[in-house]
Amino acid sequence: MKIESKTFIRAIAAAVVLMGTPLAAFAESAVDSGDTAWILTATALVLFMTIPGLSLFYAGLVRSKNALSVLMQCFSITCMVSILWLIYGYSLAFGDGGGVNDVIGGLGGAFLSGVGRDAVSGSIPETVFVMFQLTFAIITPALVVGGFAERMRFSAMLIFSALWLTLVYLPVCHWVWGGGWLGQLGLLDFAGGTVVHITAGVGAIVAAMVMGNRRGFPTTAMPPHNLSLSVAGAGMLWVGWFGFNAGSAVAAGSDAGMAMLVTHVSAAAGSLAWMFMEWWRYGKPSVLGIVTGMVAGLGTITPASGFVGPMGALVIGLTAGVVCFLATNYIKRALKIDDSLDVFPVHGVGGALGTTLAGVFVASQLGGAGLAEGVSMGGQVFTQLIGVAATVAWTAIVTFVILKVVDAIVGLRVSEEEETDGLDLSQHEERAYNT
Repeated sequence: MKIESKTFIRAIAAAVVLMGTPLAAFAESAVDSGDTAWILTATALVLFMTIPGLSLFYAGLVRSKNALSVLMQCFSITCMVSILWLIYGYSLAFGDGGGVNDVIGGLGGAFLSGVGRDAVSGSIPETVFVMFQLTFAIITPALVVGGFAERMRFSAMLIFSALWLTLVYLPVCHWVWGGGWLGQLGLLDFAGGTVVHITAGVGAIVAAMVMGNRRGFPTTAMPPHNLSLSVAGAGMLWVGWFGFNAGSAVAAGSDAGMAMLVTHVSAAAGSLAWMFMEWWRYGKPSVLGIVTGMVAGLGTITPASGFVGPMGALVIGLTAGVVCFLATNYIKRALKIDDSLDVFPVHGVGGALGTTLAGVFVASQLGGAGLAEGVSMGGQVFTQLIGVAATVAWTAIVTFVILKVVDAIVGLRVSEEEETDGLDLSQHEERAYNT
């Protein structure tokens, strides 16, 4: 009886202590410092991909008279998307949409309502999750810039990017990662094959087709003005992509480790495959080719990065280098569509390819994480194809409508004289190089 009495007294004392403990202490106990440190690092890496990585990559690929305009577009998109994410973006992507929750989130979290210092998302502070997801929302419309580079008005670019983020990126993000219908269907998209790469690729080629080709395309050569800048930017993209893919595990564990490994393998394989395809086709390998193959390998492994093993990544990377190389040549040479910086053949085709192959190489027999219980490889691939088709259709239709609306409001394209002078002077009254 004495032992039972002591136990009872201790239980009462513990309850009293717990009742007096602030709720913040419980929140802190749910936060894993290792996971938090890794996602903070991954967030910085993904932002590093846009500024300066993508900015320099794109700036080197355009002609010198348009270099500053691309840098300005990427920088301004970063600023604008950050504010829109605060106001309503995060809420629509990851909030509860009530009766339409399968399609879009609600505005209950507008202005980050409820995201305080003590809010927790999984094992990390929700503030960290908000910031990590923001970096994805930033880079996606920045990628689209490559489709209309050297010919869109700056004012039109701002309006288009704001509307595109709202009407394309946020719904698809919610479908896949925010509890929407594609996620419920079982779509495998670890880090953004559909959400980032397919939306960006399709958005870019629709913009290129609606706006028309640059003056002189395809008869006039328009080589990159500074490949050194592009290679520097490509290196930053490669390093930053580890945060993009491995960070999407949202924890510092084995999934993040495997995602980082397969990301690197696919990037290397994609680079070599593109280089050898170009060597075989044109007689010499180029620097532009090998860095473009790297981006193709990275974009293609992105949706599969948390689900496949090293050998699956090798096959995916090699396939990406070959398929995206062929797609680039076909679109530019056969279709004569001026997707200025090859966003669709690299990101759109790569994202669709990687999303589809994730359904194959996820199988444990092929070194992957394993299919869900009761799901066959054929069934998973079918789900992947539904995700690809839905994302392509939604993005194409909505992007087309947005472009027409923006054209009616401010006009999409600069004048012939402004295009000849270059966007640096005509839109910003500055030059990248004073000679």
